[in-house]
Amino acid sequence: MINIINYKKYFILSGTLVIVSILAFMFWGLNLGIDFTGGSLLEVEYTKSRPQVTEIQNKLSNLNLGDIVIQPIGNKSMLLRFKSVNEEEHQKILDKLRENKKEKTKSVKTTKTTDNEKVESVGKEQTNNKIIEKRFDSIGPVIGQELKKKTFYAIIIAIIMIIFYIAWAFRKVSNPIASWKYGVIAIVALFHDIIITIGVFVFLGKFYSVEINTPFVAALLTILGYSVNDTIVIFDRIRENLKNYDYNFENTVNKSVNQNLLRSFYTSLTTLLVLFSLLFFGGDTIKSFVLALIVGIIAGTYSSIFLASPLLIVWEKIGHK
Repeated sequence: MINIINYKKYFILSGTLVIVSILAFMFWGLNLGIDFTGGSLLEVEYTKSRPQVTEIQNKLSNLNLGDIVIQPIGNKSMLLRFKSVNEEEHQKILDKLRENKKEKTKSVKTTKTTDNEKVESVGKEQTNNKIIEKRFDSIGPVIGQELKKKTFYAIIIAIIMIIFYIAWAFRKVSNPIASWKYGVIAIVALFHDIIITIGVFVFLGKFYSVEINTPFVAALLTILGYSVNDTIVIFDRIRENLKNYDYNFENTVNKSVNQNLLRSFYTSLTTLLVLFSLLFFGGDTIKSFVLALIVGIIAGTYSSIFLASPLLIVWEKIGHK
């Protein structure tokens, strides 16, 4: 049996990651998208070649759209973010984007002579690079503020319900620590996972302009459920092993973690394989959602084994002092 419970080094690692994430959030903050700040998002696809970003900025410069964020997608598509606009302004933007310069292309005509020699004659024609509107979303600042509030309430309600559920599920476990303490420790592990995930996206937003929108909120709520599930499985094994309690709580917890170690690892690994497939081969619109899940599941697997279980031992030792 591997001695996994060496909580000091785990606490140092987790504490460092959490502190760095909090400091990054305080100084830089999240790069909020239009779902929270309000604004418009337009995605277009060019039938031929995509123009340069500077060319698009020049076309839209006289429309008073504020700060325009232009993000190339794939080979021919482009995502534009700007202030909230009405339908009339929306159509003006599309008209400006459709003002493509005519490109001269060579058409080659091949003929054969009597000597079977090929002769190429070059002509010239003019074609337009058309655009296809794939998506347009416009959200007012009032709706953005409302989404912020609802996001906060959703996370708080989910956390409170998790505490009540764990306290009820472990209500018959009172020795050597009370059942409600399992719930509190599970929530500490959840905060650990959420804070680290947010910290990663603070850095991504700062250095790679990754924006936070409603799919990110859905990812956080999914992480809450996934992480607490992994933690409860280990806690449940501890509860089973406490039926033959030998008055060595640290040994009981270490035994329980060892019994679930491979199960947690394999479950997370298979989930991550699917998520990485979606990250590399899925659409651009779900990449932030998938990336948040990847970070959260890695942090959640770690915290369930190396943070939540050692915290039980620490709390038990404090109770006997």
